[in-house]
Amino acid sequence: MSCGMQQAGIDVIAGVDFDLTCKETYETNIKGSKFIHADVFQLKEEVLEKKLKLKRNDDNLLLIGCSPCQFWSIINTSREKSEKSKDLLKEFRRFVEYFNPGYVVVENVPGVMRRKGESGLEDFIEWLKKNHYTVHASIHEVSNYGVPQHRRRFTLIANRITSTELKPKVREGRKVTVRDVIGEHNGFPKIPAGNKDMSDQLHWTAGLSEISKERLSLTPKDGGDRMAYVFDERLAPKCHYMNTTEFKDIYGRMWWDKPSPTITTKFFSMSNGRFSHPEEDRVISIREGAVLQSFPKKYMFKGTSIANTARMIGNAVPPIYAKAIGESIINNHNAI
Repeated sequence: MSCGMQQAGIDVIAGVDFDLTCKETYETNIKGSKFIHADVFQLKEEVLEKKLKLKRNDDNLLLIGCSPCQFWSIINTSREKSEKSKDLLKEFRRFVEYFNPGYVVVENVPGVMRRKGESGLEDFIEWLKKNHYTVHASIHEVSNYGVPQHRRRFTLIANRITSTELKPKVREGRKVTVRDVIGEHNGFPKIPAGNKDMSDQLHWTAGLSEISKERLSLTPKDGGDRMAYVFDERLAPKCHYMNTTEFKDIYGRMWWDKPSPTITTKFFSMSNGRFSHPEEDRVISIREGAVLQSFPKKYMFKGTSIANTARMIGNAVPPIYAKAIGESIINNHNAI
């Protein structure tokens, strides 16, 4: 989100995160911004105000909340692990009420809107409207904004500066596809499964077991899936043997001429979705996952492992989508 907001021309002054492993990556890329390592449940409004020299009721202030959203997601995650983060939107509201900024942005999974009473979203929107904010709250498909990936996200943009409902601008023309951003023609040389690349390029891909290599060698290029061996008792995973209707994306290849599926935190594993390369017998690399998330090629990731880096990428807001949100705010502010 910070990357896209900077691209839109917004001065990002700080980012608050509980995950300390993001600190070096954030500070390396988001120049001029402070990384504040804090648990938002413990962080006090007055402390943030003093630390950043913020002003209350500042028309130029934008507060953005992109809380972890596993509790509200349709993806199977541990409810016990995610339970403690389900009230982060309510904690974010505390800062909005205190600072009364000119602009507010919230980005989350669609589930936060489907269960808006339980998540606190319904009350938050009512509070914003009562306090003279014009609110846009909707679910957007990020591939409509220039991201080469299918990803549905809930987005709220609230503004008390004008009565205009602010929305990110849809990109005209055809959608950006996998072919537009990866492949040899885009500077990604062919590599085998398990290729290690510790350079800044991070064209680094996870290894595959022998049976996974065999499965992938049989999977048709450009969008093929596990149907190629679904009736082979030796090759098909037990839970997928003779199952021709469910979980068809698992072990599948991406299509060249479509946006990629949602880049999750497990995009480096072929058993977690349609994350295999359209034609090479491997899963997409870390850098390929990043460009499908719309990160610039020069964006530097300082992860501690392939899994840690993939988690940063998969949890991120696609920067090109964030830029579209930021541009709607900049254009509104400049029109005053």
